[in-house]
Amino acid sequence: MKVPELKASESGQVELDELKRAYRLMNTAEQLAWLYDTERELCAQYVHSTSRGHEAIQLALAFHLTEKDYASLYYRDESVLLGLGLQPYELMLQLMAKADDPFTGGRSYYGHPALRRKGFPVIPHQSSATGMQAIPATGMAHGIKYLEAIGAFKNAALNPIVVCSLGDGSVTEGEVAEAFQMAVLKQLPILYLVQDNNWGISATGAEMRAMNAYEYAAGFKGMTRLQVDGSDFVKSHAAVKHAVAFVRQNRSPVLLHATCPLLGHHTSGVRKEWYRGDDLTQQQQYDPIPVLEAYLKEAGVTSGEMATIRTEAKELVQSEFKKALAAADPNPLDFDTHEFAPTEVLDETGTRNPPTGEKVTMVDAALHALDEILKTHPEAIFFGQDVGARLGGVFREAATLAQKYGGERVFNTPIQEAYIIGATAGMAAVGVKPIVEIQFADYIWPGINQLVEELSKSCYLTKGKFPIQSLIRVPIGAYGGGGPYHSGSIESTLLTIRGIKVVYPSNAADMKGLMKAAFYDPNPVVMLEHKGLYWSKVSGTAEAKAVEPDEAYRLPLGKGNIVLEADRHNVEQATAVIITYGMGVYWAREAAKQFEGKVEIVDLRTLNPIDWDLITARVKRHGRVLILSEEPTLNSFAESLAGRIAHDCFTSLDAPVAVVGAVNLPAVPLNRELEKMMLPNPEKVATQLAALLAW
Repeated sequence: MKVPELKASESGQVELDELKRAYRLMNTAEQLAWLYDTERELCAQYVHSTSRGHEAIQLALAFHLTEKDYASLYYRDESVLLGLGLQPYELMLQLMAKADDPFTGGRSYYGHPALRRKGFPVIPHQSSATGMQAIPATGMAHGIKYLEAIGAFKNAALNPIVVCSLGDGSVTEGEVAEAFQMAVLKQLPILYLVQDNNWGISATGAEMRAMNAYEYAAGFKGMTRLQVDGSDFVKSHAAVKHAVAFVRQNRSPVLLHATCPLLGHHTSGVRKEWYRGDDLTQQQQYDPIPVLEAYLKEAGVTSGEMATIRTEAKELVQSEFKKALAAADPNPLDFDTHEFAPTEVLDETGTRNPPTGEKVTMVDAALHALDEILKTHPEAIFFGQDVGARLGGVFREAATLAQKYGGERVFNTPIQEAYIIGATAGMAAVGVKPIVEIQFADYIWPGINQLVEELSKSCYLTKGKFPIQSLIRVPIGAYGGGGPYHSGSIESTLLTIRGIKVVYPSNAADMKGLMKAAFYDPNPVVMLEHKGLYWSKVSGTAEAKAVEPDEAYRLPLGKGNIVLEADRHNVEQATAVIITYGMGVYWAREAAKQFEGKVEIVDLRTLNPIDWDLITARVKRHGRVLILSEEPTLNSFAESLAGRIAHDCFTSLDAPVAVVGAVNLPAVPLNRELEKMMLPNPEKVATQLAALLAW
């Protein structure tokens, strides 16, 4: 596959009106940069970056996108936004963090668009982390290709494409490599526009890379490549035209490498005069505005007409700046809205214990829930490492699904945790409903970047325009000598991430109901599934098997459950409540046998949102509380919960809140006897219960 060679004669084929439009917008962008610099006292409150020097390639791109396309832009793409039709006033509203900022309502930086507007490409949220946008953008293209394949994409006849805009320095990120790998592996309809100004912040290209993005992309078989002088609008227009047409027609990836001068500051916080020196003078000779003026003169446009355009651009920017300064600031009381998009699953529905139901293991309950989801929702897909037809998951949790639904819906990925998680953001933006799996909790860390920066913040920073429906399954926990890299517990880390939900079922019925609710939740949900409970093979976990609920069963997130009640006759004596989840439920059950009638067990089932009403009610009833977790306790979720209970329920407590968890070690040892020493068990729980009840 090869993009056709650009012909010299094509350099004059841009319509005159298009040249004038580009010139007007270039001058508008130049005036914005000049204004922001000269009005620093008014504009410097918030860090910003402008497109100065990059205008030609950015406008060329904007002029070739349609409202059926999708774009993932980066923070220097101001001229792309102008070229799409955004007004300077609208951009200024974001610069000043005003209430009517059309992208984020004053919540994110200048040049961070999030747009759903008729007549414009869809532009989902992306973070400031350089290169991170490559994975969600590739996920958008992945989702489009899938929806086209099943005939479910309403815009398929128009061949929508995805554009991912990157700075050349960001291409050194490993996550960009993951995106490129999947783009060529799956042959996805995406254009990677790489703008190369030879600078990071203060580091030059020679310091940061062994090759530029065009050379680097040669290593990805199936990536069509193209280079262009990004300071020349006419050449850029032709290159973008070819690249976009190729992606539309061939539905496969293209990388367009555009060299550009950096004529402005890296950002307003890192000013050019601090370190650029002679480089600024050298780069001025590639200013896109004089280059375009030469084409205009050749086309017969007079100096007077160009001067009029420049004057009109300046007057527009000055006028809109005054209007933006006077615009309203956000209502401070609105600061905490849109952490999550509202879910429709608010009540337990369906039948939990059908009369003809049979007991199933947790792993089968999960498999059946996923099967029912895929059967009902053609827009749902499932992917991860080894979940495809050959194996069906290392725990057989996806067995038969690929055979039933095909390799386009249930498929293996490379060992790319960042792509597995981050791609769901892009897929959700185009209407796919992804369910993914991280093979072991210990290996989620490469995907945390995407989970934190792209998934968790999107709903909040876009004021609800781009919630991300993403169900992320994570086998977790220790049992039977799994060793240090297959036994970890990670919930405390996940629970420091705002904007995601975390569920942790302890039995088959909860597994099915929570998985269904998590799928229908429009927010990112991480579902932690204890490996030791999957088949109830661990001693004392027989009750993890349960009668399988019917297909309609939904268990709302954020609702705990009392799995063992204390004897009512004992509440006048010393009683205690154990608050736990996952494997802790079974350690608690076994320990409670030594204190008949004196112990109540609350299974949280969902760790965020947490059922605080249930917790406080049971704490007030018993006055003695034990928090039980499989994690090491130091600085953990369990300790945090204990502290919150101690603060909010202080007057109801008859003893300090006790916490039982694993020993504070960096990993679970391989030897089974060493593993037992580290982990909680019923005996350790019983010892703490005895001390608590004797207080």
